Amino acid sequence: MEIGKRIKELRNEKGWNQEVFAEKTYVSRQTISSWENDKSYPDIKSLLLMSELFEVSLDDLIKGDVVEMKKEISNESIREFNKWSNILAVGFLIGILIPYPLVHFFKWWGLLVFLLFWAALLAVAFKVEALKKENDIQTYKEIVAFTEGKELTKDDKIAEKAKRPYQKILLAFGSGALALGIFILLKLIFG
Repeated sequence: MEIGKRIKELRNEKGWNQEVFAEKTYVSRQTISSWENDKSYPDIKSLLLMSELFEVSLDDLIKGDVVEMKKEISNESIREFNKWSNILAVGFLIGILIPYPLVHFFKWWGLLVFLLFWAALLAVAFKVEALKKENDIQTYKEIVAFTEGKELTKDDKIAEKAKRPYQKILLAFGSGALALGIFILLKLIFG
């Protein structure tokens, strides 16, 4: 964060030590030290007061931090999306491989376990879809760009939005065909 350096710089320009500045902002000297060493962040009231005391706009005071915060928010969104999509991918693979052995060896109980597993996986899929909607990503190209922290050009975004309906249909049919193929293969193996 840049705010600590900025506060110290502006405070020194005014010729105030931490004690004097603390009195002017109605906080302790330790609080000023924490701000300047980036151990804590001033609340909005303190930021507004500092803006007046230093005779700078709030934007000038926190500009570097806004950019930094946007990066951090973006990185957090990417991490969360990656976590849930990885859970979904692994769950999908497990879900394709386990139905026949479960039903074959455990009969109706195996079917019940399989249905419970898919219900949980469906909840994860809804979470991934919510994250995709929140970040306005749907197609493969949009998802790859997002997970790499990049943005598509305006023309690419328009082209990708046009592909969205077709990709979902193909994905649904492809997933069904893959599941059916694996089910048939497992049936041949386990008899």
